[in-house]
Amino acid sequence: MQFEVNAPISIETHMKISKVMDGDSIKVTSIFNTNEKEIRLYGIDAPEIKICRKLRDDERRVHLAGEFMMYLAQLSARFLLSVAPPGTKVTLITERDNMLDIYKRQLAYVILPDGTCLNELLISEGYARAASEYYCAKLSDFQVLNFAAKQAGQGLYAYAPNF
Repeated sequence: MQFEVNAPISIETHMKISKVMDGDSIKVTSIFNTNEKEIRLYGIDAPEIKICRKLRDDERRVHLAGEFMMYLAQLSARFLLSVAPPGTKVTLITERDNMLDIYKRQLAYVILPDGTCLNELLISEGYARAASEYYCAKLSDFQVLNFAAKQAGQGLYAYAPNF
C-alpha cells in the first residue's frame, strides 16, 4: 500500500513507537538514540482517556457521559496497541505548513512497516473519527473513511453512533 500526500512534506524514518498515549497520540524514539517525542496523528480524534476540559467539551458535543467516553477511549487505545505496539518501527510524514498542535506535539501521518497509514486504519476500523481541528491534506479522504465506518457500525460506532 502506498500513501500519498500532495502537500510539501518532511519524512522521518528509523523511528519506533515507545509508548501509546491514547487513541490518537503516541511517543516515538529514533532507533539511533533515546530522544523521545510525542506525536499527534493528523486528521483524527479519539475519545479522551482521562478527565480533562476536552472530555467535558466532548460530553456536551455528543451527549454521552464522560465515564462512557473514557471506556470508548480505552477501547481505542487497546486497538492502537494491538496494531502498533511499542517497538513497532514507523515512518513519520509531516506537512511542513502544519507541523505542531497547540500543545507543541508534532503532527504526523504514521506509516507502519507494511505501508499502512495508522491514521487511516484507526478511522476505517472505527476507533477514531475524522477531525478537522488540525487541518491535513488527507482530511477529505479521512471523512469518507469515517462515514463508511460509521455506516457499518465499525469499532466504537458499535457502541455509540456519535463519539
